[in-house]
Amino acid sequence: MREVTIVGVDVAKNVFQLHGAGSDGSVVFRKKLSRLQFARFMAELPRCLVAMEACASAHHWAREMARHGHAVRLIAPRYVKPFVKRQKNDAADAEAIVEAALRPTMRFVDPKSADQQARAVAFRSREQLVKQRTEAVNALRSHLYEFGHIAPEGIGYVSRLAKIVEDSETDIPELARDICRMLIEQIAHLTDRINALKVRIAAMSKEAEMPRRLQSMPGVGPITALAVETFAPPMEQFRSGRDFAAWLGLVPRQNSTGGKQRLGKASKMGQRDIRRLLIIGAMAVIRWASRRGSPQGSWLARMLERKPPTVVAVALANKMARGIWAMLMRNENYRGPVLIDA
Repeated sequence: MREVTIVGVDVAKNVFQLHGAGSDGSVVFRKKLSRLQFARFMAELPRCLVAMEACASAHHWAREMARHGHAVRLIAPRYVKPFVKRQKNDAADAEAIVEAALRPTMRFVDPKSADQQARAVAFRSREQLVKQRTEAVNALRSHLYEFGHIAPEGIGYVSRLAKIVEDSETDIPELARDICRMLIEQIAHLTDRINALKVRIAAMSKEAEMPRRLQSMPGVGPITALAVETFAPPMEQFRSGRDFAAWLGLVPRQNSTGGKQRLGKASKMGQRDIRRLLIIGAMAVIRWASRRGSPQGSWLARMLERKPPTVVAVALANKMARGIWAMLMRNENYRGPVLIDA
């Protein structure tokens, strides 16, 4: 067998498709291997470049390939798709991965460590528990609404709904009352789990230096800081803060041609978790400014005079993303803007 320079791997749960190529891109081998065969084959293969899509279990296999001495490149699936020729199948996907990995301008995803993925598990689990609690609260509200009982939206008003359920004078049938009690118990159980995870996330954010630094910025809390540390690549990959904001999908979408610049809404083509948390943090800053008042002549005050709060929140999230990049690149805490009297 000729020398293999790069191997494209189409990762799956049980069956792996491999496409080996030489330095000139010519095909050396095509193999379909089981999970155990794949691990054994890559351990015996001479050191080479291994390319995979950044999908489920890809980071695990990237660490395994690095342990065997291979260089690893992970590519976002959307960047691989244009290189698939005609019909889509595992062999065509593996070949497309090789073609994409050989492009000199291709963007790659940094493999995550086991600790990063553990923090991602904590973050995703909390999100799932919050979603389940929201579903239970909405179910409880809708069930009681059928009997003419209502309460404002929000987790803070569940106690009011619980009083309605326990009030013997309400005309709720006993069957519905028992089921509503089950939902209230489920909401309490999920709340305990969420609070426990929140405490653990806050403790993790205090232990590491980067999350502590990020929390010095208004609107960035322990969860947002943990999300940046977990999901964001090293800031050295971005040339500027705008590039980081663009990676998050917080910059305007472009539809420019003929030298004419046309900008639209925020692209939303990036890491959605960090983007959503930054916008939530920006809304918290805006609510605080509306109650306490922002400094006269500040950027936030001028924007709130001209734009709706939701639009200002996206613009502020963009500024926060740029500030995060600058803070991490310079190893500095947040410094507020300096106001110059006219």
